[in-house]
Amino acid sequence: MKKVKVRLRPIVSKINLPTVIKTTMFPGDSIERLFIATQVGEIFYIGNGDIRTFLDIRPRILKLGIADGGYDERGLLGLAFHPQFYYNGLFYLHYSAAGTQGPGALPKSEDANQHHEALPEFFKPNPCDPETLNLKWINRETQYDHIDTVEEWILQPNGKPQKRRTLLNIRRPFFNHNGVNSLNFSPETGKLVLTTGDGGSGYDPFNLSQDDLEIAGKIIEIDVSMNANINNPSIVTRFNEIPAPIQETLTVIAKGVRNIPGITFQRFYNQYIKYAGNVGQHLVESIFSFVQYKPIPVTQLIQAPFMNFKPDNEGFINFGWRGWEGAFPTPIMSSCTNNPNLDEKTIAYYNEAVALSGNRLRPLTSYFHQDTRPDKFAGTALTGVQPYMGNRIPALTGSVVFTDFARKEPQSPIRGALAYTRVRPDGTQNDYSVIEIDYDFESQSAYYTSLGTNMNQTSLYLGVYDSMNVTNFNQGTVFEIVP
Repeated sequence: MKKVKVRLRPIVSKINLPTVIKTTMFPGDSIERLFIATQVGEIFYIGNGDIRTFLDIRPRILKLGIADGGYDERGLLGLAFHPQFYYNGLFYLHYSAAGTQGPGALPKSEDANQHHEALPEFFKPNPCDPETLNLKWINRETQYDHIDTVEEWILQPNGKPQKRRTLLNIRRPFFNHNGVNSLNFSPETGKLVLTTGDGGSGYDPFNLSQDDLEIAGKIIEIDVSMNANINNPSIVTRFNEIPAPIQETLTVIAKGVRNIPGITFQRFYNQYIKYAGNVGQHLVESIFSFVQYKPIPVTQLIQAPFMNFKPDNEGFINFGWRGWEGAFPTPIMSSCTNNPNLDEKTIAYYNEAVALSGNRLRPLTSYFHQDTRPDKFAGTALTGVQPYMGNRIPALTGSVVFTDFARKEPQSPIRGALAYTRVRPDGTQNDYSVIEIDYDFESQSAYYTSLGTNMNQTSLYLGVYDSMNVTNFNQGTVFEIVP
């Protein structure tokens, strides 16, 4: 693949950690405005060269960064504008709600006060202890971490946003893997798409992502044109707990998701290529693509166990987690010997690795957490996937660009990574190429936290933060990626 070099043009700096970057047009306006959502709950837009506040929901956001040295994966995670926002003023938010902090859902075998790593991997299954492979999430009403909410808002004629209704209230078992840039509208169906992570901890301890009735680990379509007339729906973890009028608005596109930085759509003649990334556990980060899919109505998923039939899975997308990490069966490694003189390891795999070996989507491309090749990089976590259809950077036209939070190579200060790949005509896996960046961050760290685009995907925007901790405020910059 061609080597590509770009520059970064700063647009706004000294903001909090940017999680979503999008553009839209205000009602009555004639140009697109760049919108930036921060993890702590602010939404800004760029107007006439200066930054203005569109909405501030910080009081609605859970207190972030209390533990783990300020690192957190909760907060304002999703922002999407209705395709008819110019006419109806509707937009949608996904965030971790204030006042919902719970004790967490760590398995009994885990010490809740154990030392937390900077990037949390709390639970690790033990292949020598079968009980750790089949844990259940019990006492969900009390043993959970927080509640995420998805809401519909409207921009009133006086220019002030106002909440209209709540679409979903989802109870989450752990503080991580809630998804990010988690809301988008499908240009094919006109529905709101919600991407959810597997609920957190590590290795999906309760296997929520493969359970058809669990909301966690799924890509969900919401028909917002159907008003369920339920303003404050009950707090749920499973689809069958959702009130029936809301169930009828939901379909499931995919399952087997670990953690996901959103879904994006690239027009290809009269259809769309869908791109979605899956953050890896210890081995690999993966970008998936698909064109054809057949969503399953939530009502069908709920009825299946009682009607003694299996839902029609033809065309249903399965990313394979927890049995598969990208293109590889998820390895569970452990030392099962008491003899310190033996360097003996046991490598085991989940049963799902076999069950899903022929019934899962293969990734378009992957990159590893360890990679010493000169033209590659060792990654930490995928943070953005966006198609680029512009012509200002010809080498990238028609490609899909992605970002990683921080390279793992020995370096100080830390830098994120920017790369690209392309869909092959035969749909087989492709390689990727690093995009070189001509910008001097000087002595500051540069974690790449988000990647955005404008409405016709001809411009790319990169969100960068000087710290991995959300409690280190006002250290963010949003750049435009330019030739």
